[in-house]
Amino acid sequence: MTITSRGIGLLVGACLLLLLGFRFGYPELTLLGTAAAIAVGCAVGAAAWRPRLGVDRLADPDRVGRGEPATMTLTIRNGGRVRSANLIAEDRCGNRPVPVPLLRLRPGRDTTVSYPVPTHRRGVVPVGPLRVTGRDALGLVVVARAHGDVARVWVHPRIHPLTAVPAGVARSMDGRVDRVPHGSITFDSLREYVVGDELRRVHWRTSARIGELMVRENLDTSLPQLVVLLDDRAAAHPVVVDGVAESFESACEAAASVVAAARREELPVALVLVADPGAGDDFLDRLAAAELRTTSRIVSEERELADAGGEPLRAVLNRLRQQRLGDTLVFLTGPGGRDDLGQLGTLRAAYPSVLAAVFGDAARTPAQPAGVQVLDVADGVEFAAEWDGVRRW
Repeated sequence: MTITSRGIGLLVGACLLLLLGFRFGYPELTLLGTAAAIAVGCAVGAAAWRPRLGVDRLADPDRVGRGEPATMTLTIRNGGRVRSANLIAEDRCGNRPVPVPLLRLRPGRDTTVSYPVPTHRRGVVPVGPLRVTGRDALGLVVVARAHGDVARVWVHPRIHPLTAVPAGVARSMDGRVDRVPHGSITFDSLREYVVGDELRRVHWRTSARIGELMVRENLDTSLPQLVVLLDDRAAAHPVVVDGVAESFESACEAAASVVAAARREELPVALVLVADPGAGDDFLDRLAAAELRTTSRIVSEERELADAGGEPLRAVLNRLRQQRLGDTLVFLTGPGGRDDLGQLGTLRAAYPSVLAAVFGDAARTPAQPAGVQVLDVADGVEFAAEWDGVRRW
């Protein structure tokens, strides 16, 4: 509860009038002071009235891609029995207020208000609570109260379609990618026998049925396992404009595109963030909530960071080398992470295929660390084009 400047002036005037009236015996001043004091008391009582409002929220949808439309719908119900609600209300959508009219909302009635949620930036947009401001008729006292819970709208990064997927290097009986050379694991087709074929490859049952020798054609399949390492260190993305690092936004789009392509092909994939050790099942939600972190904000095990000299990238690379989560590592970083690409060479024994993408680097130096293929790209669209052109896929 807040007393306005008008209310403070009236209250001070009431005290002075009462003091002068009683001190010098002027009943008129005493009457005016009493009326002013009663007006302030009535204003406090009117503003103290707490409306019984029920607030329901519905985000449609609550998870969207960047730039896609999303709508928040509020249903506000007056749970009172006698008095109509005639209030000033506003909702919080991210960092901006949204006015919500509550004029003559009768007891037992409800009203519905809808408004668009801004999705032009990747992130988690908090919506709410509804803030109701009550004031008396004279504007002497103002009371603001919060109603309802806070909802969240997850704005995912854009996904650019990727045609190519890594072939992998490990043979697998259950693999679905048949781009591995040789041919010894999985049956593919039958063909006619030619001189020089091994007799152990003859399919005798089919040969007996059709009257010609038929030979089995086998191929090797693999089940690639991808590890996407997203560099979310603030030092790796030094260029920030209006609170947004475009290189980091592009890296998030690239990470979402690679993971989505792997999920489409039903390939195992893991998403790892350098400075955020947390984990989650929904990779799009993790990317929506990802933000740049300074070294002081990194939450990690003290022993692990101590062994890595306090450097989070070195710590996560040590962990990846020990755990061996896959056979293909994709490292996504910004201009400030180019000097750290040499550390990826230590993973060659655990990850036969290592690719790094540097976003937003105007220098675009062609030097590449040994055993690491580097893509210099401007944004997610260019990354998708360069990715599909990688020969090792």
